[in-house]
Amino acid sequence: MATVEEPVPAHGVPRDNPLGTAYGRPPQHPDHALTQVGPGTPMGELMRRYWQPVLASRNVTARPREVRILAEDLIVFRDGEGRPGLLYPRCMHRGTSLLWGHVEADGIRCCYHGWKFSVEGHCLEQPCEPNPHQCRPEHRQPWYPTRDRYGLVWAYMGPPDRRPVLPRWDVLENLTDEEYYQVADASWGSHRDPEGPEVVPYSWLHMNDNIMDPFHVQVLHSTFSVTQFVREFEVMPTCDFEYIDGGVIYRAYRDLEDGREVDRISTWMAPNIMSVPSTMLAAGPSTGMGFVVPVDDTHCRIVGVARFKKGESRQPYRVNGKTWSQMSLEERQDVPNDYEAQAGQGPISLHSEEHLATSDRGIAMQRRALEQNIRRVMEGADPDGVILDPARELVHVPSGNFFRPKQRTPEPA
Repeated sequence: MATVEEPVPAHGVPRDNPLGTAYGRPPQHPDHALTQVGPGTPMGELMRRYWQPVLASRNVTARPREVRILAEDLIVFRDGEGRPGLLYPRCMHRGTSLLWGHVEADGIRCCYHGWKFSVEGHCLEQPCEPNPHQCRPEHRQPWYPTRDRYGLVWAYMGPPDRRPVLPRWDVLENLTDEEYYQVADASWGSHRDPEGPEVVPYSWLHMNDNIMDPFHVQVLHSTFSVTQFVREFEVMPTCDFEYIDGGVIYRAYRDLEDGREVDRISTWMAPNIMSVPSTMLAAGPSTGMGFVVPVDDTHCRIVGVARFKKGESRQPYRVNGKTWSQMSLEERQDVPNDYEAQAGQGPISLHSEEHLATSDRGIAMQRRALEQNIRRVMEGADPDGVILDPARELVHVPSGNFFRPKQRTPEPA
């Protein structure tokens, strides 16, 4: 993996091709250690050490639903007591899918021979057997632990003996009677368009890299086409990056026309957690969290939850009155956004041909942290950010837009 400390790799222009044409370029390849997420892969095992959001709680109902996460196909449902369940889909009896099962008060019943399973996989009934309720203990449908929190259903898919606490993030805590959680379990990759794709067709690492990339805000979102957020982002920021406990933050400094300076802090936490402050530069701490959840190696779901005052909500991104899904290819070419830039890297980027520069320092730091955490898991240790002590479940998130009188002279990035 290329980092900003390394020299430019020799995979650009072949040395025997001084004209710089594409002829003779060797085959390029992704960084498989960071992009493969299935069971047993380095990144897949790291991801499984953390709780992952599956879907919005409102979308987990008594009707079974197929869901793919970390390259595993599963069934999610909510039993009659309101408990969410996440089970391996093939019934352990004869292998038909529990998608066709019916949910009852205490579990889900397979359509084929009626075996019923609780949300923890226990077989509760085998109606075709002489003693329908005397199920053997080993007759247990593979399952994963789940929790409801912040309007999301979460799952832990890692080693049972290393199951951590589901964190609480301070920016989401202490919801008042005048607030609610707005949850998106799809379409963030198409600019929060409710009609956009539920799952985006590219690697989770595309969006993860984007989190610690403050400079694209000035180009992609501000000067390349139209001002997609606010005019203040048309100024190239001066940025500082630093490691924090379990992650990386950047501080993007901008001078404002009114004589103030804004310090915009974004946070990434291992392995796929982000808190990006208001893109409208609303003052104060961030009010939301996002999660880049791998579906498989070449697809991801971008899940988010934010607190809003009742009567307010995040509105779909529009250009000339059109949402992303209403725009033609040509219109999207005129005003590309994150989806176009990230999908344009392909299903999995060819990392061997990257040329990371000084402006990519945050991305290099993120990837280095991921590689270090992969090694920790492979060596039998717990990765950064995993909380085993319930007394430490509350996590501080430093993100926000912080305004003050001008205090420093920005230096060129």
